[in-house]
Amino acid sequence: MELYTPILALALIATGFAVFSVIMSAVVGPKRYNRAKLDSYECGIEPTPQPVGGGRIPVKYFITAMLFIVFDIEIIFLYPWAVHFDQMALFGLVEMVLFIGTVFVAYAYVWRRGGLDWD
Repeated sequence: MELYTPILALALIATGFAVFSVIMSAVVGPKRYNRAKLDSYECGIEPTPQPVGGGRIPVKYFITAMLFIVFDIEIIFLYPWAVHFDQMALFGLVEMVLFIGTVFVAYAYVWRRGGLDWD
């Protein structure tokens, strides 16, 4: 158990620092609110009006986010393969060709269905 004591101490210090920072920013920070400060900001352009209560976000945004995650995970799987390519020999090559082929089929399907078209 004594091996985990420094990790536990570091976690407690980090949590304490985070809680302390949030509380102190609320207590000490300036409280000058105005309409411009509370208004939403979109990269220097006038924000698009939103209906009261939020509104609906098109599903296309979520599909794009999921596609990004899928292809990002593919890249994460490629790093260990690239590092140990010489040790895995033919087995590693065959497995990676199968993996990339499967991901390519998914990519072709999404492309064909128009999932990558940004309107």
